[in-house]
Amino acid sequence: MGGVLQGVLNRFAPGSGFTTMVDTQLDHVAWEGFRFYDLIFPLFLFIAGVSMAIALPRRLQKEGRASAVKHLLARALILVVIGVLFSGGLRDGWEKIRWLGVLQRIGLASAAAGMISLWLGWRGLVATVIGLLVGYHALLAFVPVPGFGAGDYAEGHNLTNYLDSIWLPGRKYDGDHDPEGLLSTLPAIATALIGILAGKWLVNSTTASKRVLGLIGAGVVMIALGWVWHPFFPVIKKIWSSSFVLVAGGWSAVLLSVFYGIVDVRGWKGWTTPFMWVGANPITLYVCAGLGFFRTVTERIVGHPGKEWAWVVSCVSFGLLLLLARWLYKRGIFIKV
Repeated sequence: MGGVLQGVLNRFAPGSGFTTMVDTQLDHVAWEGFRFYDLIFPLFLFIAGVSMAIALPRRLQKEGRASAVKHLLARALILVVIGVLFSGGLRDGWEKIRWLGVLQRIGLASAAAGMISLWLGWRGLVATVIGLLVGYHALLAFVPVPGFGAGDYAEGHNLTNYLDSIWLPGRKYDGDHDPEGLLSTLPAIATALIGILAGKWLVNSTTASKRVLGLIGAGVVMIALGWVWHPFFPVIKKIWSSSFVLVAGGWSAVLLSVFYGIVDVRGWKGWTTPFMWVGANPITLYVCAGLGFFRTVTERIVGHPGKEWAWVVSCVSFGLLLLLARWLYKRGIFIKV
C-alpha cells in the first residue's frame, strides 16, 4: 500500500511538501529516530500478542497448559523454518543461511511471550516487561564492548551488534550483525507482552468507552516515556532499544484503540472488508510478496514501464495481492501458522 501511495504522489505531485513527507515516513530511519515505516514490524508483533491474549485462555481451558505450550512451540518452529526459507534457505550453502529474520523473530518472541502469559497474571506481565526493558538497557550501558567500551549505542559499537558478530552463525543482514539478532530478541518479547496486556484489557468486563480510553491513555504514556528515555537509550529499531519498544508499543496501543472504537464500538465495519481479506492470511501474503510473486505476475501484465510509470507496477502488484487475499477468503482458505 505504501509503494502505491508513494508511486502515485511522485507521479502526480512530485516535489511537493506532502509527497516529501510521505516519502520520508514510508522509509526506515537509518539508525536513531522513528518513522511510520518503523512501526509496521513491531505493530505486527504487538497484534500477535493481542491475538494470543484472546486465543490462549480458550486453548488453556479446553486442552490444558501442556497443549498450549506445545502449540506455541510448534508455531514458533514453523515460523522459523518459513523465515529461513524466505531468506534464501540453502540456496547459497549452509554458511550463508540467515538464521534470524522477521518471521523468526515473530515466532520466537511471540512463543516466549505466550508461555510467560500462561503462568503470570497482570502484575507479573507488567513486571516482566519492565524487567526486560530495564535489564536490556543495563546490559548495553554497563557491559563493555572490545574497542568501544560500554554505553556506546552507535551501529557496530554496541553489545547487541557485537554478540551477533561472534555468536550468530550464517549470513547477517547488516554485514556482521543483524537487526533481528540474538540479544535484541529479549526486548522483542516485551513488545509481544505489551500486546498481550492490551488484549487482556480489551476483553475485560469494563465498558467499551473505558477500554478505548484506557488503551489511548496507556499508549500516550508509553510514547512519552519512550521519548523521555531516548536521550539515555536512543530510539533505535535495528537493536530494538527499550525506548523503541515503548514508542512503538504506545503507537500500537493508540491505533488499536482507535480502530476498536470505530469498528467494534461504533459498528462502522463496511470499509474493513479488504483488511479482513488480508488479515485472514497475513503470513501467506507476506511470503508471496517477499518472494516476488506479485511483482513477477505484474511484469507479465504491464512489462517494464519507464521510471515515470513505475507507479503502475506498484498499483497492479497491490491489486493482485488483494485479489489473492479475496480469493482465499471467499473460499474459506485460511492458512494458519
